[in-house]
Amino acid sequence: MSRVIPIEPMTEPAFAGFGDVMEARGEADKIINQGLCDRFHDRADLSFMQGRAGISLFKAEPRQLPVYLDMMERHPDGSQAFIPMSMDGFLVIVAEDNAGTPGRPRAFQTEPGQAINFHQGTWHGVLTPLAAPGLFAVVDRIGEGPNLEEHWFDTPYMVESVTKPASTGLA
Repeated sequence: MSRVIPIEPMTEPAFAGFGDVMEARGEADKIINQGLCDRFHDRADLSFMQGRAGISLFKAEPRQLPVYLDMMERHPDGSQAFIPMSMDGFLVIVAEDNAGTPGRPRAFQTEPGQAINFHQGTWHGVLTPLAAPGLFAVVDRIGEGPNLEEHWFDTPYMVESVTKPASTGLA
């Protein structure tokens, strides 16, 4: 099995099994504030057990590609949303659950203006901005008790951008 994970573009259909893609594209659900504001309403399925929703600010160091993935985590008691506070895309790594451990990871790169919400219990990599300032608003569960499980891989995966060779136009 190859330990290289290609980076896919972030799309709603590709990410649907892991969480929600939030973006202000297409037609707004409502026009508010005297007609000067488009509201893209209720874009994430937030869920929390035995706690409440809280908003925190995370400032993460930007990473360079390739990124080596040696650990994934999940939050069994709540969803977790990452909302960039700059117009920079970031790397999102997720995996399906495989009997209590992460399956083969997948990597997505968001577009500027996209945010994501991991569904409750979704295996994911750590916050991975690719550009400074790496500042995010994070909406997640605040409450008593542990809400973090980690899995460390024996052999790390390498996440890299895969570019297709340019067509020469020759048949």
